[in-house]
Amino acid sequence: MKLYNSLSRKIEELKPLKPPLVTLYACGPTVYDYTHIGHLRTYTNIDLLRRSFEYQNFNVKHVMNITDVGHLTGDDDSGEDKLEKKAKGSGKTVWEVAKFYADFFEKSLKALNVLLPKQLVKATDHIKDMIALIQQLQEKGFTYETKEAVYFDTSKFSSYGKLSGQKLTEKLQQARKEVHIDAEKKSPSDFALWFKKQGRFADHEMSWESPWGEGFPGWHIECSAMSMKYLGETIDIHAGGIDHLPVHHENEIAQSEAATGKPFVKIWFHNEFLLVDGQKMSKSLNNFYTIDDVAKKKIESMALRLLFLQTHYRKQMNFTWEAVQAAQLAYRNLQDQITALRQQKERTSLSEDKLSKVDDFRKRFVDATSSDLQIPQALAIMWELLKSNVPSPDKLDLVLDFDQVLGLELVNVKKEQLPQNILELQEKINEARKEKNFEMSDKYRKELEDQGFIVEDTSSGTIVKKK
Repeated sequence: MKLYNSLSRKIEELKPLKPPLVTLYACGPTVYDYTHIGHLRTYTNIDLLRRSFEYQNFNVKHVMNITDVGHLTGDDDSGEDKLEKKAKGSGKTVWEVAKFYADFFEKSLKALNVLLPKQLVKATDHIKDMIALIQQLQEKGFTYETKEAVYFDTSKFSSYGKLSGQKLTEKLQQARKEVHIDAEKKSPSDFALWFKKQGRFADHEMSWESPWGEGFPGWHIECSAMSMKYLGETIDIHAGGIDHLPVHHENEIAQSEAATGKPFVKIWFHNEFLLVDGQKMSKSLNNFYTIDDVAKKKIESMALRLLFLQTHYRKQMNFTWEAVQAAQLAYRNLQDQITALRQQKERTSLSEDKLSKVDDFRKRFVDATSSDLQIPQALAIMWELLKSNVPSPDKLDLVLDFDQVLGLELVNVKKEQLPQNILELQEKINEARKEKNFEMSDKYRKELEDQGFIVEDTSSGTIVKKK
C-alpha cells in the first residue's frame, strides 16, 4: 500500500512495524457541536483507508479519540474551552453536552456505514495518562510553568515545524502576539500541556488534581497520550483533517518525540476540505449541513457516501445539492443493477477469456486502492465491470467483493421475490434481447406491464419490479 506522507511530502510504501498489524490513529471530534458533512467526508476517507488494508488481509488496529475537554476556541491557547462555552449557552452541563454530541457523531458514522474504531476513547477517561506524559516531558527539560499553565517549550525541540515545513522563526513572525493571554508565556509557538484552574479558568467545570495544581489538560497532549497507550510509541499511520496539520499535529510530533526519543508516526494521512457551494461551511452562511439535513432532503446516506467516493481524499471537494441528488440517482441505478444480477440464471463455468477478465478487474481494483487510495478510479472500475460481459453470477460476486472497500451496503440489496410465470417472461425477454429479436422482447415486456410490473433494461440484464 502506497500513501502520500504529509511529513515527507511524497508517496511512500507503508512498511508496518509489525505486519500484518497496521496501527492507525485518527483524530476524532471535539464534541461541542453537531458532526457535519465536512467531518463525514474525512471519516469516510479514513474508513476507506482502513477497509483497503483489511481487504488485503492486514489486521488494522484503529483507535480514535473523543475530545471532551481542553480544546479552546483559539488553537494558540487563547479563548475559552469549546465545551464550556457551549454548556453556558445551552443550560446543560459540559458532561451532558459532550454525551449528546458524541452520540450524534456515532449515529452519523453509522449512517454512512463508517466502521467504528476498534477503540473509541474519551479524553476525560485518560487524564492520568496525560499527567504521566507531561511529567515525562518535565523530567527531560521540555516544559516550563507559569501561574496559569504548564507549557511545552518549542525552542527545546530542534525539529519543530518539520510537518508544516515552516521554521520556528517563520512561525513566530506570523503569530499575533496580542492574542496570547498568558503574559509569562515565552513564545507564541509554545503550547499548553496543562491549564490551571485559576484566572480565566477559575470556574472551569471540568478539573482534576495534578502535580501543578487543580486543572485540566490542553488539547494537544491527549492524542499523544492516548495513541501511545493503545498503539505504542511509534504509529504506522496517523490520520486527520488538513486543518490539523500546521498546529495540532505539529505539536503532537514535538511532545511525543521529545518524550520518547523515537519517531512518532511513519505516515501522516491528511484529508482536504469539503466546500459547500464553493465556500467554507459556516452557520453564518447557512450552509452547515448534517446527516439529518441530508435525510430531510430525502437523500439516502449511501448516496452521500457515493458522492464522497468520487473525489480523491487529497483534493478539495465542492458539495452541492444538485451533486448529491445526482449521486442518489446513480446509487439507485447501482441498486437496480445488483437486483438484476440477482435475478439472472445460475452460474455457468467460466471460459479462459472470462476468467482472465475477472482476474484483470480484481487486479486493477487492488492496484487503484493501493496507489494512494485512488477510490474514484476504483469506483470507475466497478462501473466498467457492471457493463462488461462477465457472467452475471461472477459479476455479482466481484462487485460485492469490491464493496468490502467501497462500503456502499450492496450486500443488503435483495433479490425481489417474483412469481414463476413472471420469472419465465423475464427470461424470455433476456433471450429475445440476446437474439436481437426486439419485436418478441417488446411483446413479453407488454405482458409483464399488463400484469402490474415495471420492466427496466440495465447493462446487467432486464430487471422486473412490482409497480
